[in-house]
Formats: sequence, C-alpha cells, structure tokens
Amino acid sequence: MSYVLGIDGGGSKTVCILMDDTGKVLGRAESGASNYQSIGIEETLKSIKFAICHAVIKAREITNNVIKIEAICLGLAGVGRSKDIEVVKGIVQEFQSSSLPSITWELPASNIVICNDALIALVGGVGYPVGIVVAAGTGSIIFGRNHNGETKRVGGWGYILGDEGSAYKIAVAGMQAALKAYDGREMSTSLLESFQHYLELESIEDLIEVIYRQGWGVKEIAALAPIVDNAAADGDEVAHRIIDDAVKELIKATSTIIDAIFSHTERFQVVTTGSVWQGKSRIREIFATSILTLYPSAKVIFPRHEPAYGAALLALQRLAGER
Repeated sequence: MSYVLGIDGGGSKTVCILMDDTGKVLGRAESGASNYQSIGIEETLKSIKFAICHAVIKAREITNNVIKIEAICLGLAGVGRSKDIEVVKGIVQEFQSSSLPSITWELPASNIVICNDALIALVGGVGYPVGIVVAAGTGSIIFGRNHNGETKRVGGWGYILGDEGSAYKIAVAGMQAALKAYDGREMSTSLLESFQHYLELESIEDLIEVIYRQGWGVKEIAALAPIVDNAAADGDEVAHRIIDDAVKELIKATSTIIDAIFSHTERFQVVTTGSVWQGKSRIREIFATSILTLYPSAKVIFPRHEPAYGAALLALQRLAGER
C-alpha cells in the first residue's frame, strides 16, 4: 500500500496527516511552528520532521507495514513566490535524506506539491479544490478556485498593509475607539472600561505601556478582538460599528473573487475559517445572509475538514494523477 502526507505549516503550529491511497487517515500529529521566514529553515525542518514521525508512529499502531511515502503536499503560510517554493523543496530534500523510523521514500519531484495555506484550507474546508475560503483569524485572506482551475486571491497582505476583517484589525480599531472616547473625540463606549478591566490597567493611559513597551506582537493584540465582539453583542454602538466595518470588508473581498472567477448561476461553496467567525456578534450570520442575497447560487458552510486534511487530499490527487 502507498501513503501520502499532508502538511499544514503555520506561524504557531504544524499539523501532519498521513493518509493511505484509499483516502483513509491513519495518523495525525502536531508540532511547533514551521514558517521558515520567521523561525528559520533549521527550526522549520525540526517541526516538520517531528510531525511526520509522530503521525507515522500512530499509523504503525494500525498497520505493521513500513510506511512508503509516494506523495506529499506542504501548505505553508507565506509561500507563494518561486524563491519560497525553492526553499521548501530544499527542506523536503533534507527530511527525505534523513533517517526517519519506519518510513521509506518513493517521492518523485512531480509528487511534491508546495502551495500556500489558503489552498489547503479551501480543499480541507470544502472537501475538493473548488470554491472560496474566507479565512479571518489573526490575519485575513480570501482565496477562490473555480472548476477550470482559475484562482483568485484577495488580501493576505499582512497586518500593516492589509488584513481587513481580521482579529488584529478589530482589536486595534477597538483600542483606538476606546482612547478616542477617553479623549472626548468620539462618543462614549463600554470598550474603554472593558479594555481597562481585561488588561488590569489602573488607567486606560496604561495601554501605552502594554502595547508599546511590553513588546506585544500581532498575535497578542489579535487576542483582544473578543472584547470588541462581546461589546457589540451587548449592544455597544461603537463596537457594533467596528464589527460591521469588518464584515463589510470580508463581504467585499469575497464578492471580488466571485465576480472574477464564478458565474452568477454557477453553484459553489464558501467556507469560513478562523477565530473571527466564532464571535457572539452574529458576524458570520450577517456575512452569510449578505453573500446569499448577492449570490443565490452560493452556499456558506463551516469547514468539513482541517487544512492538513486538504493538503493530504491534494497529495492523493497528485498520486492518482501519476498513476
């Protein structure tokens, strides 16, 4: 029997799924980050090797066969440019040449799929590589692929240049609104008290110490988005406006992709992924209603599978194509 690997590598963790050639998942494992642009090639290699080894260990509990890997798909954050792909190919060559227990490699170059994490999120979420994924977590990116293989990406430009509709942008807008209310420049909002209470600040002015002097990064700031979401759910007008602006950006981005690569009569699915959709302020309901009103042939769904599963499906598809 032949096996394939699906790797979902991001800035916080790596997930590996091992699947046999019938599509059955035999092993799954997680490890640390594998974004080589932020942690370096050596640490990325360690994370991927760890995840592969532990997925194989779990598979060996089911089958006593030596695991022969014939195809692999790596969906990694930030990978899109040709030089990124070459770097990842080098990483694949490194772990192929390593001695990994219970694994043999029969991996021609044609069976190595390297892509960005938006594609594997689409394939995992929908179950096949057609549709749109609207990823709104710490950052945001919207990606679509039609039946002809045409693709379109909107966003994904990072927290300085883009990420509209993301948890980071929602959190920053919330803190800005709280400070404007404190100054008297904007209308009063419960966000002022909410941020002060959550961060245990003596005064909202101490927000400067937290954000600037304690070195908070994008993830730490993005984790404050639920404060805005909860305030909006509780009826705060300012917070509601921030959430409304965020969902409008996500609707606009999704509409841009639909208009570019789908006909208005073509049926397709839109999968929503990321922490923003899990809020209490009805953001997903508003998004879904708006998309269905604009595009009746669309269907907004929750993810059917995780991105690593989508990566394994793409590897399996490549293996089947080779045969």
